[in-house]
Order: sequence, then C-alpha cells, then structure tokens
Amino acid sequence: MERQRTVAMPAQEEQARQMEFIRQIRQENDKYFAETGKQKKFYSLAMGCQMNAHDSEKLEGMLDEMGYQRTEEETEADFIIYNTCCVRENAELKVYGKLGWLKHYKKDNPDAVVALCGCMMQQDTVLQTIQKKYRHVDLVFGTFNLYKLPELMQTRQESGTPVFDIWQEHQEVVEDLPSIRHFPYKASVNIMYGCNNFCSYCIVPYVRGRERSRTPEDILAEIKKLVADGVKEIVLLGQNVNSYGKNLETPISFAELLRKVNEIEGLERIRFMTSHPKDMSDELICAMKECDKVCKNLHLPFQSGSSEILRRMNRHYTKESYLELVRKVREAMPGITLSTDIIVGFPGETEEDFQETLDVIRQARYVTAFTFIYSKRTGTPAATMENQVPEDVVKDRFDRMLQVLNPIVHDVVQEQVGKTVWVLAEETSKHNACILTGRTEQNILVHFAGEKDLIGQMVPVKITENKTFYAIAERIIGE
Repeated sequence: MERQRTVAMPAQEEQARQMEFIRQIRQENDKYFAETGKQKKFYSLAMGCQMNAHDSEKLEGMLDEMGYQRTEEETEADFIIYNTCCVRENAELKVYGKLGWLKHYKKDNPDAVVALCGCMMQQDTVLQTIQKKYRHVDLVFGTFNLYKLPELMQTRQESGTPVFDIWQEHQEVVEDLPSIRHFPYKASVNIMYGCNNFCSYCIVPYVRGRERSRTPEDILAEIKKLVADGVKEIVLLGQNVNSYGKNLETPISFAELLRKVNEIEGLERIRFMTSHPKDMSDELICAMKECDKVCKNLHLPFQSGSSEILRRMNRHYTKESYLELVRKVREAMPGITLSTDIIVGFPGETEEDFQETLDVIRQARYVTAFTFIYSKRTGTPAATMENQVPEDVVKDRFDRMLQVLNPIVHDVVQEQVGKTVWVLAEETSKHNACILTGRTEQNILVHFAGEKDLIGQMVPVKITENKTFYAIAERIIGE
C-alpha cells in the first residue's frame, strides 16, 4: 500500500485542529448519552516499552476528552485501540490473536470501532496482512502521527470506510494534548524520539525514525506543569537518552538537561531510560553523582558479554569497555544499582560467547535484568545472518542464564535488608488492600503495610525481608 506523505502544520496549529475534532466528537457522544442514557466506552491496550505506555496515556487522554469512558473489559467497549509493538515476534502474534477474536466481536457489535497504532503498523508486510485478512479493522496509524487520532476518528465516522494513515517519517512533534496519567504522582516525559544506532537485531530505527530531540525549554515547561499538578517523580524517556540534544539548533548534552531538571522546585525524583553504553560519558556520570534528585539506579543494557557478538550486533563497545564503564559508575556512586537488557541466542553465538555473557552478569551484579531469547525481525541485518542458533540450544542457555542471574539479584536485594529507605507509595497491592507498594531510589520494589492516604507520599520504611524480586518492609513512624 502507498504510505501517506501528509504536509504537517506548525505544532500549535495542529494542536488546535485536533482539539476541534475532539470537540466535535464530544458533541456527538454527549448527544448519544442524552438519547440513550449510556456513555460510550473505550478499551486501550499498550504493548511493549515505556514509550508505548506513555503514548497510550496521550491516546487515552484524547478519548476521555471526546466523552468516552475507560473500561477494562474489551467486551464492553465501543472503541478498542491496541498500541502495538514489533520488537519481539510474540508481541505481533498477540495482536493477530486479538484481531481474530475481534472479528467475531464485530459481527455481534457492528458499530464498535477497532483501531491499531504504534510500531507494528509501520511495517508494510503488516499493513498488507491487515488489509487482506482483517478487514474489520477501522483505523490504522503509526508512530509519527498518534496525535491525529481525533481527526482519523472523525474521518472514519464521516466516510464509513477504514482509514489507513501511515507516515514514512516524522514531521511536527505535537505534545500538548490531553493525557491520562496512570499514576497521579509520577509521570513520563519524552525528551527525544527515534534512534540512530541501527543495532543489527533491532527494528526500532525503522519504525520510529531517526533521533530528534525536544527543546530543553519545552521539556522543562512540561515537567514544571506536571509538578504543579502533584507529580513527584519524573521518568525521562528516549530510545537513547545519552545522545539527547545533538540535533538541536543549539546543542545541549543530556547531562546539562539533567542538571536543569534537577533544579525544578517541588520535583523529588528523576529517573531516565534508556542509556546506551557507547554514549555514557564521564560528564553524565558526574551529573548523576551531583544531582541529588537523580535516583541512583542506572539501566545500562549490555545485550551480550561477547565482544565478537557485540560487533555483529553493531553495538560499538566491547565487553572490556562495558565493564570499565560499570567500574567508573560504581566508583562515582558506590550505592548505585544497575539494571540491564540481555539477549540470548543471537546468530553465531557459541557456548564460549554465552559464557562471556554469564561472566558480565557475575561481575556487574544487576538488581533487575530484562532477558530475551533472540527474536528474528524481518528487515533487520541479523535476520539474514548465517549460523542461526537452534531453538533447543537457545532455550537451554536461557535457563542456565537465569540460574546465574537470579541468585545475584537475590544477593543485591539482600544488601538492602536492615536499611531505612524512602519509598514513593504508588498503589495498593493487587492481593491485599492493606499493603502498599512502591520503589526505592535504587528501583527495588517494596511492599509494606499502610493506609491508602499514603499513596503519592514519600514514606520512610525499613527493609525487613528479601523476596528476590521485591522486598518486604515496615513503615517507620515519626520521621
């Protein structure tokens, strides 16, 4: 299919246009409610990374402004939207599975609208499949034009035919639209979009485009607005935050941005992800050390411990340089915890290569690791590489990796037992309404007894028990 080449308006004009479409749809939905006594409902599902989750908050905010009420049940929804991911094959298979079920749902509910957006939609093969096999899908758009949801919905309503609006590249960044935060006291803020790294296994640069940074003025203004609304913790998001600011008219480093954010009055915590090891500078390490609001936890993906595999992955660092970086980070901030991403079974990975990965795990000592079996992504260089590792070998290595990793995670969390730490209380436990959950500065999940009115507050607790992937704590009264 032919991709759209829409000429974008300036951001403020585009924002005003979309708000007008929101107003029109809201008018229709209010009329529907007046006539039937029923409010239209939407179901939203975000798959994949934190960037996708943040994008979905914006989509949900716009739907809320249009007069839709959120539901957690797809079978109750008048509008269903999946914000898709294509980093792993399983994510794509999940979407197709849901679309198969929705075909039957739409037969019984012909007025229901099904929308697909996000990374998966930027692939031509996916679009062709949807057009041929899933003709009950009403709206399809990609990663560059999420803000156009109101206009696309209006177009679909007026035409009565499916709308496909996929852009080949980014145009204006339109940020200031309604958004629903899943947590009132913490929020994510995009500081940049896209990626220039082209790791050989990764589809992200092809579906999210090249790096483009927001101005520090826009970022700081957004954070100040969030803090005024009660937000205490900010997560700065980008595919590679370490390369922030390079493409701006007046270049600025991520370290400089971090220092500016740290000065915002009322903000209590700053986190960020993701950091690419090749761009992790001494300047940034120094900024992390000196900025008191920056949490002492660093997500630093290493992917493989083999320098040869890292070369084939196009990662631009070696095992040795990665471990030296870990050493420098720990030397600057002795109490810091590290998290990472690991891929097992990359094409050509030998047992010796795998043992190098285990060696990095043992030396770096992670508190959290996102572990993946290599997933072949059509369109990436790695997909056509020779020596694809047999599935049974990969699964065996993955299991052996967890046998090494999990005891280390347990030991890292054990080091926190007996310490008094501050936790941002985020929500009640799904299993016990009297138990609150939150995270320490080191990004360790903590469960402790407390009342709901503590949610959103910084609470001092003493870590009493280690559960490996979380900790039990008791609240300190009187601090």
